[in-house]
Amino acid sequence: MTDPELDTPVLDDHLHLDPDAGRGLDAVRDFRRLGGTHLLVVNKPSWHLGVEADAGEDFRAVFERTLEVVADADDLLPGRAWPVLGVHPGLISRLVDERGRSAAAARDLMRAGLDVAAEYVRDGRALALKSGRPHYDVPEEVWDASNAVLRYALELGAELDCAVQLHTEASEDLTEIATWAEDRGLSAHRVVKHYAGATLAGPTPSVMCRKEWLREAAERGDPFLMETDFVDDPDRPGAVMGPKTVPRRVRMLRSEGYDDAIRLAHVETPARVYGIDTEATLTG
Repeated sequence: MTDPELDTPVLDDHLHLDPDAGRGLDAVRDFRRLGGTHLLVVNKPSWHLGVEADAGEDFRAVFERTLEVVADADDLLPGRAWPVLGVHPGLISRLVDERGRSAAAARDLMRAGLDVAAEYVRDGRALALKSGRPHYDVPEEVWDASNAVLRYALELGAELDCAVQLHTEASEDLTEIATWAEDRGLSAHRVVKHYAGATLAGPTPSVMCRKEWLREAAERGDPFLMETDFVDDPDRPGAVMGPKTVPRRVRMLRSEGYDDAIRLAHVETPARVYGIDTEATLTG
């Protein structure tokens, strides 16, 4: 059942769960207790789970561990939890700067990891892919290699008919990426800018739950999602936002009369972007 105070699906579009070193399912319980119903769980960066990949197959351990915690989260929620799998764009710097790989070799390894992630989407075990490019300054060859990885993820999204979540630099205009998606046969609205502000041209914004950003998104009336980017890292307990934040912000929007925006963010946009029905998947 949904929280009686909310009486709506409540989806966090992007967070991480670490059942081994972090809060794991306790974070899911906090989310549910405040009225949360649905989660999109993105695998943590591979090296955060102790995987220093040398081949695409090395990412499989990261994806399998993510599927395990998503299955456990799914059992706890009144709605559903879905995995989003991919290769964090920051890996390219780790490969080039710390492990001595060329930008081209790093590009090829990351694309191989995306191929493995695509297997899980293809067989229905994952909902969407994750990719992107660094949000910090990098040398030109690293930037070009990162964009090649990003474009490859968009190609896979088109092939699989699935959404692609992106980690990129802060921007209000990513129409270039939207054009890359459209050119490859993936509708721009199925590209999601993770950690977005309220204003974004091109992809669908997954808006970080800052109160002012959510109010602006609600006023604009364009499709948007809500997220915390909860990192579940015991070494960074105050990083980004906690798992209770999305349901708390839904309460805030409800109290301020933004009922249409709540439905847009938690029912209509998830259906449009991911093809999921957050109402029909509620049980109990």
